Amino acid sequence: MLLAVDAGNTNLVFALVDETRTIRARWRIATDARRTADQYAVWLHQLLELEGYGRSDVSAVIIGTVVPRALHNLEVLAEKYFHVTPMIAGSASAPYDIALDVDEPKSVGADRALNSIAAHNIQAGDLIVIDFGTATTFDVVDGSGAYKGGIIAPGINLSLDALVAAAAKLPRIAIEAPANTSVIGRTTESQMLIGIYWGYIAMIEGLVARLKAEIGRPVTVLATGGLATLFDQHTDAFDRIEPDLTIQGLALLAQKARP
Repeated sequence: MLLAVDAGNTNLVFALVDETRTIRARWRIATDARRTADQYAVWLHQLLELEGYGRSDVSAVIIGTVVPRALHNLEVLAEKYFHVTPMIAGSASAPYDIALDVDEPKSVGADRALNSIAAHNIQAGDLIVIDFGTATTFDVVDGSGAYKGGIIAPGINLSLDALVAAAAKLPRIAIEAPANTSVIGRTTESQMLIGIYWGYIAMIEGLVARLKAEIGRPVTVLATGGLATLFDQHTDAFDRIEPDLTIQGLALLAQKARP
């Protein structure tokens, strides 16, 4: 099976994917560029066993990362503990099979390219892909599968952290859907929740509307990332939710790159 590794700025996801690109197991750990291959191996070995698998079940590894400092230890993990040379998304071992039709193709993050590859495989036509991660990204993919560019906005947790850090009297609150649709808060906490949640809904709907108007053709909106389902409760901006889009992109890339 394939071990797909998605190294993001906040979390690092390992997923075990079979030959039909079905995810058999997935595990998440906080991203730490200082974590060694040996530390990854101890943690991952125990989790594999809990799911009924072993290291011998992994026949290939593919890594997609937006954290360059984390790459070396992940490569060592693949070579030392799984005895395979890992494919690196976007490199000669696993090149992107879509056009990056932007002014600076080399600056496109691996996650955004992988999301575009997976989204085009899932849904035909023009697409907007929204990924709720450390940053919230809006990516535009045309009907041919080419990545055309997009938008980068602060992630909701990043925005909330900055607000709490800069205002001494504001408490830390959890991100959740408000109990009702009122936008007049009666407490400090409810006012913060309204501002962050409904403010984000307004941003999503506003930016999607502007993107659709600029594209000028029918567009399907796909959302991914852990918070997609949270916002889906109170907006019609998304046509479908795909929680594992980046992993799906890695699996597609590996399938095409392997003999």
